[in-house]
Amino acid sequence: MKITGRNIKRRLYNLCNLPSDIKRGRYWRGHGVHSPFVYAIVRQVFMNRKLQSEQQDLYTRLLALGVAERRAIELQNLMQHCHYQSFGIDCEVEQMKGKDMVIATLDCNEERLRLMATQATNLHSTLCILSPAYDYDRHMACKEIIQNHRCTSVDNRGYLLIFNNHLPKQEFRL
Repeated sequence: MKITGRNIKRRLYNLCNLPSDIKRGRYWRGHGVHSPFVYAIVRQVFMNRKLQSEQQDLYTRLLALGVAERRAIELQNLMQHCHYQSFGIDCEVEQMKGKDMVIATLDCNEERLRLMATQATNLHSTLCILSPAYDYDRHMACKEIIQNHRCTSVDNRGYLLIFNNHLPKQEFRL
């Protein structure tokens, strides 16, 4: 008997992503996240599609750099949610002092990412690495940063957040 409509190959096409989707499925909408801090970020930042404050400095700078609007909104809302006052984009290590959140775009190479992660840890700043899985070298550098990091990290496929706060070591892949 012939299957009509979509053929079997087209029906099974998305099954190649199934293991990854199953692993990340437990974090859908924050379910399975046992950290109140990260749960609040998932519910109030990642799931929110509108800007939460009138201040839009980070949002406009990220849009000017070509970051997707959804990601720019999320990062602006994260600044509001965490009560951050200052940010830096692609800062040199010496310029990171006094910044609550530092964002590394694709212009930062792997060695610079490692230096920025070390400096962010020393300064207790949050590091945001855009496109952590852009290529193999960047993915491996981000994986190494997470393994050596002593606090909470959140990877939502669009960017990797490395918090340097009082929380224990936890890794979330949303």
